[in-house]
Amino acid sequence: MREVKFGIFLPTQDFDQARAAAQSAEQQGFYSVSINDHFFPPMSPEQRKVPQLECYTTLSAIAALTSRVRLAPMVTAMSFRNPALLAKMISTLDHISGGRFIAGLGSGWLRDEYDANGYPYPSNAERLDQLAEGIRVMKAMWTQPEPRFAGRYFKIDQAYNFPQPVQKPHPPVMIGGGGSKLLKIAGQEADIVNVAAPITAGRVDMAAMLKFDKAELKRRIGMLRDAARAAGRNPDAIEISAFVTVMPAADQVQADAIAAQTAQAMGFAGAQAVKDSPMFLIGTPGEIKREIGLRREEFGITYYIAGFIADEARDLFARAVMPHFAH
Repeated sequence: MREVKFGIFLPTQDFDQARAAAQSAEQQGFYSVSINDHFFPPMSPEQRKVPQLECYTTLSAIAALTSRVRLAPMVTAMSFRNPALLAKMISTLDHISGGRFIAGLGSGWLRDEYDANGYPYPSNAERLDQLAEGIRVMKAMWTQPEPRFAGRYFKIDQAYNFPQPVQKPHPPVMIGGGGSKLLKIAGQEADIVNVAAPITAGRVDMAAMLKFDKAELKRRIGMLRDAARAAGRNPDAIEISAFVTVMPAADQVQADAIAAQTAQAMGFAGAQAVKDSPMFLIGTPGEIKREIGLRREEFGITYYIAGFIADEARDLFARAVMPHFAH
């Protein structure tokens, strides 16, 4: 089984903060840094006027300011850029970074964002079809000397893309989401899948998110593995990833308090329900290490992209949890 590794989600409001976090993460031994691909914060309408850095220009700058840590958008909305252009951008970023880019891709989901910026918002099924075609366009651009593709939504003809990416045959493709059709596409195309609760209503549905428990996570991973087999692939060739909010605590009293406060704020049944949620890692360093080990054995999760509430939480995690998984 793969070694366990950790990335961080960068601050999205201010570039100086994002740069500092990325450089600290590199020094602390994190595997990757990520930023989301949104035009304004996606969680609630009340946040829409909060500053939000653009994903690819930010990662381009971070690539030039770091030397080891990988760069992983979480995840790119295929709707926002023509896939041939996106393939060219990622090829360039792979060169800027010296082969450190992970192509995080998704279908896009936030309806208000499309409407506000004048993008058409096709049905869920159509956006997923566009994701599947877009990935095929991008792989052609990355690997073929004279890239050609003709589909329902996209067409390229001798779309020369030199220089091609540093990584061969292409940068790792990470697909994010959890819907059945997305998992089918991921089973066919992905190197990494960040399995998350499906979002089907064009907005965050917290009630649905709370229902995404370990049993549902296991079922979704099973769907992914079945899709890989149906595509003639070895399911073990796909790395399982998770996005989690990480809240390490110095001691048991603090850990229990954090879990109880989070449960109350988000509507979980209780503190234990939060600790058991696939969306969180909460506890003392010892508890978090055990939970990561259990999730590795039960679900095969070996790549965590972590959101930290504060720098102190990231520092504690790097100091007290990560060395346990170092090889």
